[in-house]
Amino acid sequence: MKSLLTLLLFSLSYQLFCQQILSEEERAQVIDEILNERFDVLLPKLMDQSDLDMWILISREYNEDPVLRTMLPSTWLNARRRTILLFYRDKTKNTIEKLAVARYNVGKNISSAWDKEKEPDQWQRLVQLIEERNPKKIGLNFSKDHNIADGLDKTDYEEFLQNLPKKYTSRIVSAEQLAVRWIETRTEREMVIYNQLVSITHDIIEEAFSEKVITPGITTTTEVEWWMRQKVTDLGLETWFHPTVDVQRTNEELVGHLYSFSGRPDQMVILPGDLLHCDFGITYLRLNTDCQELAYVLKPGETEAPIFLKDGLKDGNSVQDYLTKNMIRGRTGNEILKIALNQAKEAGLKPAIYTHPLGSYGHSAGTTIGMWDSQGGVMKDDGENYPLNPNTVYAIELNTTITIPEWNRDIRIMLEEAGFFGPEGFRYVNGRQTELLLIPRVTKHLGN
Repeated sequence: MKSLLTLLLFSLSYQLFCQQILSEEERAQVIDEILNERFDVLLPKLMDQSDLDMWILISREYNEDPVLRTMLPSTWLNARRRTILLFYRDKTKNTIEKLAVARYNVGKNISSAWDKEKEPDQWQRLVQLIEERNPKKIGLNFSKDHNIADGLDKTDYEEFLQNLPKKYTSRIVSAEQLAVRWIETRTEREMVIYNQLVSITHDIIEEAFSEKVITPGITTTTEVEWWMRQKVTDLGLETWFHPTVDVQRTNEELVGHLYSFSGRPDQMVILPGDLLHCDFGITYLRLNTDCQELAYVLKPGETEAPIFLKDGLKDGNSVQDYLTKNMIRGRTGNEILKIALNQAKEAGLKPAIYTHPLGSYGHSAGTTIGMWDSQGGVMKDDGENYPLNPNTVYAIELNTTITIPEWNRDIRIMLEEAGFFGPEGFRYVNGRQTELLLIPRVTKHLGN
């Protein structure tokens, strides 16, 4: 009877999640529709802003440029052989050509421009296309500062230069600004979808941090991590990193920041009075989430979390506010970091901010607002020089250290939520945690 009831409850839960999650065929349709909009509407604007009239991406199968990977149609899980994409923007005519120096079309958006029977050499066909268009600048994906914009490998770069007529070599420039803008910029439809992604992420965390999964005194942190991983798989989704669950409790010293990510003990039994923290993210429809939330395990007789933990969460929310109100278009990550940290410290808080771009990748491209081990600023282009742009998404990731006399120790209130920076400023994609999750949930009709 118990196993049948468990199966029934699981089935109901699965059905509720499935109402939000598309089938594989439906996902493919959405992905391709979004790609079509990004190529036809977004890309011309980005090329104009980046002052590039030609962008060439070169990849070989299973060694894909991370930017090119986001351009493949839904039915392409990898590049094929050597895939060369060429985008040419004629601003005067307001046109954009999307060509593939490949034997076949790359989905419905990028047309094949190579007939091997007429020109057996793929590189020579690429050169012909370049000469026919005579671009002012040829953007390639190499970059010292932006890893995602550095996808052109050494072999393809050298072969390209060997085949390119000398008069064009001086026109080669890094396409890093265009590559980053392509990766970081979200369309209006993508943001509608993003709300759903974050909602699913919150739902999984809420279930994981409940009596449905955790029995205090029995369940371990490792078991909760694997439950979350399995839940994502059962829903037909992917995790972009393995979930982590850690505990802060009385009679322990505050450990280093790395504790939450590595070095924490496995199979730590969850006990009443524990403050639980998770770090968790999913991948769906080629977008990623990244959330950290907190839960408190009630002691016998308790119906709410201690006031010092509630106040700690409020302090964490305050640090979020100091950060997000300083997210102003054109400011670099380092500028935002410095102002937000100073204001939070002046208010008596002990903050650390390490917010990163979020989107096509979990740790995506864009301006970086601190790193946990670089609170004085990030000494590379994505924090030092790269500005905050509109229509971008960030993992608002940070913590504040609070002193708890009742526990005779310091703890960290660690939070992370997806936030959108648009033309009208900042907003959370799907809200943020302002109350601690309670384990078990209080059943008021029983008085506990």
